Amino acid sequence: MVDLLLIDDDKALTDLLGEYLRARGYNVIVAHDGADGLRKAHASQPALVILDVSMPMRNGWFVLERIRELSDVPVLMVTAHNDEESILRGFALGADDYVIKPFSFAELVARISAILNRIRRAESNHAAVQVFGDLTIDLSDKRVWRDKELIHLTPTEFKLLAVLIRQAGRVVTQEELVREAWGEEYLEDVGYVRRYVWHLRRKLEVDPDHPRYIHNDRGYGYRFEPILTLPAVDC
Repeated sequence: MVDLLLIDDDKALTDLLGEYLRARGYNVIVAHDGADGLRKAHASQPALVILDVSMPMRNGWFVLERIRELSDVPVLMVTAHNDEESILRGFALGADDYVIKPFSFAELVARISAILNRIRRAESNHAAVQVFGDLTIDLSDKRVWRDKELIHLTPTEFKLLAVLIRQAGRVVTQEELVREAWGEEYLEDVGYVRRYVWHLRRKLEVDPDHPRYIHNDRGYGYRFEPILTLPAVDC
């Protein structure tokens, strides 16, 4: 059964919507304020979060930012804030969809299904575990090992690595990396890429100053192309 986390201070709505979702096969976890929502998001690891904006004990913007710092779980905003600025803010902070109150329960379920199906398709397309020398990378479970040692990557670091791997052997521009890892709204902030590549090299490379996996093509971008043999040394 798929776990959904519903964070909304409107108890009448959460009762009705929770019952509707459960009748359609979902397991619904409910929180009525932002602080409790964050606790339950961490504890339950839901497949999708349905999130209101105006709530006590941390509003939805704060909750979305904290979730995005730790997880790439899909978030569907459900709110009465229907102005363009709020909608754009939601997507800029990492929301996957934005629904205006009042809304049709049937439409909400259709949107939830569409998001989850899109994620399943993406995961099935890249489910294979890939091995590059001493690195093993599981694009489905989002885990990386060097030999048998598990390497901890943040969600953003893994997104960046996954983009490079899926285009292995070709140069990926900084703009492409920003678009894929952060979104269109961050295209002018290419400085993020250099910092995160530096972090990735420190975690993945035995010698970050002489990388064997992530290479910098100056003036163009970055390229994931493993060097699996060491150069010969002249005697």
